[in-house]
This record gives sequence, structure tokens and C-alpha cells, in this order.
Amino acid sequence: MPSFHAQRRILVLAAVVLAGLACPAWAQTYPTQNITFQVAFAAGGIADVVARLVGQKLTERLGHTVVVENRGGAGGNLAAKSVSGAAPDGYTILATTTGLAVNETATKNKGFSVDDLRPVAIVAFSPDVLAIHPSNPAKDLREFIQNGKTKGFTYGSAGVGTGPHIGAEYFFREVAKVQAVHVPFTGGGPAVTSAIGNHVDAIVLTLPTVVPPITQGLLRGIGLASATRNSAVPNVPTYGEMGFPDVYSGSWVGFFAPAKTPDAVIAKLNAEINAIMKEPEAQQKLNAIGFDVMIKTEAEAADYFKREVASWGKMTRAIGYSSD
Repeated sequence: MPSFHAQRRILVLAAVVLAGLACPAWAQTYPTQNITFQVAFAAGGIADVVARLVGQKLTERLGHTVVVENRGGAGGNLAAKSVSGAAPDGYTILATTTGLAVNETATKNKGFSVDDLRPVAIVAFSPDVLAIHPSNPAKDLREFIQNGKTKGFTYGSAGVGTGPHIGAEYFFREVAKVQAVHVPFTGGGPAVTSAIGNHVDAIVLTLPTVVPPITQGLLRGIGLASATRNSAVPNVPTYGEMGFPDVYSGSWVGFFAPAKTPDAVIAKLNAEINAIMKEPEAQQKLNAIGFDVMIKTEAEAADYFKREVASWGKMTRAIGYSSD
């Protein structure tokens, strides 16, 4: 008869084998109930738009309802903290933006770390755009910056600590070497309204919010912080075209789960979401409002997010921004 220690080793080995067999089975049966997307920002924002598109399609593909809940607050940290502490079972997913990467360095007391979350999929990216009133005498970004060096200017954003604010401050201070006065608003909508009324000299926002006024001629886009032009506003040049190369800032939308969520569940969600992103209908809808679709494996999404945390951390530290 086997000794006590031998019996114990056999039991441990059996448990490991059974656990290994259970994971694929779990992945095959997942999901068995509704999934909740906690959107880190208000309804109508870019995270909400993408989350609802993906949620609707995922409901059809998985046969279980994806419930979208808007849990805005604290620059996206409220929802991120909530999801980081949720059960790691694949039924509570965070839908958020670049703000998650920005806040890792910019916000001191979030109550969680990005290490408490793991990327499921990062699906779409849209650059920040600098737009001015049509009456502004500057014909392009180069001239706008040059004029600003003698007269100064104001620019609006969706709020202090947002990605466009951090990106714009870094561009103006570190790259263009020009002094600009930041005018924070309570969202992209109010900033756009102020720019249309010519109450600020410029706005810097993630593109989707500014596509309608640009295409309607209410505002003039003079620079995209991206490597290439965007099909939603093909006449707006990149910063690089205007003599400011390698200036990139914008917002992606991604989905994150609690860090200990099983690999098999992450892999299934990643595959299903990527399949949605490959559909022509989804691509057309996102392209029309200023997004470029991104399709990344779990490993690629994790690497991309890690680089984003480092990149935004560099910009945040360079401008000396932090918040509690």
C-alpha cells in the first residue's frame, strides 16, 4: 500500500490533471449567463459607442445578453476599480479608453493598479485633432503655432487629465515650444460648442466628437496627432505633414477583465470580439466616425497596453501633471 506521502503526491497530481481538463471544458461552455460591460464613461462617449456595438454583436454570437452599464466618474477610475475587484469569471468586463493608461501615472490614489486588470481586446483607435474656428487667420498648423509664439492662444479640452489634455500640453510645451492656456470643459460637447462660438482659439479632442463640425464647416481641423490621415476627415493633415513628426496621441477603446480571469475565457472573448471587428458593417460604422479598427491577439493587446502605459507616463511626467 502506498505511503501517506505517496498517496498525497498522487492526489495532487490528479487534481492538477483534472484542473487542466476542466479549463477547456469551461471555455467550451462559457458563457452560461449574461455578461456585463461596465463602461468607464458616460453614455454617448467613444467608449460607450464601441461597447454598445460590440455588446450587441456579442449577444448575437454568444446567445447570452451583454448588458452595458455606464459607470462614469473619476476619469474612468471608478469603473476600472469596480471591475478590478469583481469575480474573475469573465462576466464583468471593463470597457474603457486610453484614460486607463494615462491614469496609471497621472492619478496617485486610484485604489487599484493596471496590474489588477488584464486586456481582453483593444479594438479601435482614433487620433486627437486640433481644430480652430474658420475665421482664424492661420491657414494651417504650422502658421497657427507660429502666430501663437507671438500672441499666445487658448485651447479647450474635455477636461483636466484627459488624454487630449495631456497630449496637447506635451505637444505645445515639449515639441512646438509654445505657451498655450488650457481651458478645461466638462466634456467634448461643451468644448466643441465653445470653439464653434469662437470663445477659445482652438480645441484638442479625440476625433469622433469633432468629425460632425469639421465636415459641416463649423470648425477647421488643422492637425491630426497620428501617423496617417483619417478617412472620416481626409482633408485634415497629420502633425508630421505640418513639420512635427512622431507626434502621436489619441484614444483607443479596449476591454479588460480582472487579472485572475482564466486564460481560456480571455482567449474566447478575444476571438469573438476580433471576429466582430472583422465584420464589414462594424468597420464601416467605426470608420465613419473617425476610428481605425484594431485586431490584436491577447498577447498583442497586452504588449500594446504595456507600451501605452509607458508612453503616457513619459508625457505625464514631462508636463509635471498629477492628481489625487
